[in-house]
Formats: sequence, C-alpha cells, structure tokens
Amino acid sequence: MKLLRNIPKGYQLFRSVSVFNPYLSKIEAAKKEGDIEKEKAVIGEGVALWIQRLEELFDITFHIEGQEHIPDTGACVFIANHQGYADIIAILKMMEGRQVGFIAKDSLEKVPYFGKWIKAIRGVFIKRGDAREALKSIQAGVQTLKDGFSLVIFPEGTRSQSTEMNAFKPGSFKLATKAKVPVVPVAINGTRHLFEDRGVITNGAVIDVKILPAIDTASMDRHSLANISGEVEDTIRKALRELVEKEKDRMQKE
Repeated sequence: MKLLRNIPKGYQLFRSVSVFNPYLSKIEAAKKEGDIEKEKAVIGEGVALWIQRLEELFDITFHIEGQEHIPDTGACVFIANHQGYADIIAILKMMEGRQVGFIAKDSLEKVPYFGKWIKAIRGVFIKRGDAREALKSIQAGVQTLKDGFSLVIFPEGTRSQSTEMNAFKPGSFKLATKAKVPVVPVAINGTRHLFEDRGVITNGAVIDVKILPAIDTASMDRHSLANISGEVEDTIRKALRELVEKEKDRMQKE
C-alpha cells in the first residue's frame, strides 16, 4: 500500500532531476576545457535550480545557520550525520549554488537520472565490501579534492531515521586527511520527516541545518589526526541535540 502511495510523488521526484539535464553538456564542455571554476559554477547553478524545484514540489522549509563557516575558496570535506534521504537536499540547499559532490555507494550509479547526476556534480562512487575497489575510490576522492571539488561524507554509513545518531565508521576521514583539506562538520535534523517517519513521501518537512567551524587538517600533527574522527563525531552529536531541542520548542509553540 505504501508503495502505491509513493508512486505519484516518487514520479515527481525523479522527474524533477530533469531540470538539471540542460546543464550536463555545459558541465562536460567546461571539464574538457579544464576550466574548473566554470565547471563548479555551472554545477552550482543547475543544482540550485533543482533544489528550488524540490522546495516547491514538497513544501520544504529550511532553517540554516553557520553558512559563514563554508570556505570561500578551495575544496573541503563536509562531514554530516545521516538522518534521511533528504540530507542530500539539505546539504545542497546550504551550499547556495556552490559545487559539492557526494561519496555514494556504487549501486546508485545505475539509478536512472540520479546516477548520472551524482557523477556530473563530481560525486565519487564507492564499492562496499571490496577493499581493493574501496581504496581506488578513496584515491579517486582524494584526487577530486585536490582538483578543487568539495565532497560530502555521511560517516554513519546508513540512515539513522531518527533523532539519534549512529557511531561513525572508522576511516571516514581518510579523504580529508590524505588530501589535506579542511573538514566542515554539519548537523542535520528534520530530513526524516520527508520520507522515513511514515515510509511515504510527505509534504511540509521543516529541516534544520547547523554548519560548524571548519577544521584545518593540513596543519595537524599525527596525534590530532588520530583523534579527529571522535572529536568531529562529538561536535556533530552535540549540535544535533541542540537542533532536536529547537524542533521541540518550535512544535510546542505551534
């Protein structure tokens, strides 16, 4: 029954990605020219248009704080908790038309529309359960960062589907530390309301995002690098609790 109820809005969601199609050839042209800044600008423009479309389709409200912590220049790795599928939408919304790609499981590469889109915005697919292929993906991700393109990692590895955050998986920070780029922690709450709460795509989600100060991994010593995962996890967990309380206060006032 839930599957049938999801068909109309699911179709709208898949069709919405088509607004990005006119940008694919422009992205490819910029890539062939080796014009990284142009490529990033085109990606950002196309993504911003898609997010605007999703906001209208599903009546999503965003409350975003800390955008001043997003680096103005150079690549970085955004580390975020993973509450629901809509975390991707929240991340793209907070970027306000700037490029960012995602570390995604390789099975998504074959999904119509989305596989091509993830690749176009400089996302990196990773094959789980295969150490050799995973290493290749990490190397590809490091090169992507060195080329100037930012990436997002969800270290929990899977959606929590709740206000509780799962433990971060080890090795999630290798991309940032190997590429020596800043790490930007991000806490997200409310994305589960779009789908996970009921198993049905639901309009009217209110999503809170808190971007925390960037951490410069290039200047860290070995001891600091060894502890960065736990420290960032604690920082995001604390910020998530604050966002959950904020949501409760808002609901009480309503």
